[in-house]
Amino acid sequence: MNDSVYVGNAGNDAALDRGWLLGHFKDADDPRHSQDVEIKWGVHPRGDRRSQWVEGEARTALLVLIGGRFRVELPERSVLLERQGDYVVWGRGVDHSWCAEEESVVLTVRWPSVPGYAVPRPDGVA
Repeated sequence: MNDSVYVGNAGNDAALDRGWLLGHFKDADDPRHSQDVEIKWGVHPRGDRRSQWVEGEARTALLVLIGGRFRVELPERSVLLERQGDYVVWGRGVDHSWCAEEESVVLTVRWPSVPGYAVPRPDGVA
């Protein structure tokens, strides 16, 4: 077995780490550890929304709609993703938030992978 290879299922693995599959937050000896990029498999029930805006964004992001209807809020602009494959890219310095208008699955890629953006959970854990 090669320890630099990982095979998994996005739906199963995402449930273990609030959707995140790859990034700085994975153990250093895990092949999914990366300082360069973060990848998230987001499964969102209808009405799910980010609890607060991301401000002072230091990363670039790509969000691709896999299924559903998903809205990304950007300063002075609202982007609705409604067809499979619709996507939006925003750069460093662009604040954002989001809302699932229908049950949705989205794939998010962000780079670089840096700490400090997790919204604390209701139990106070970031």
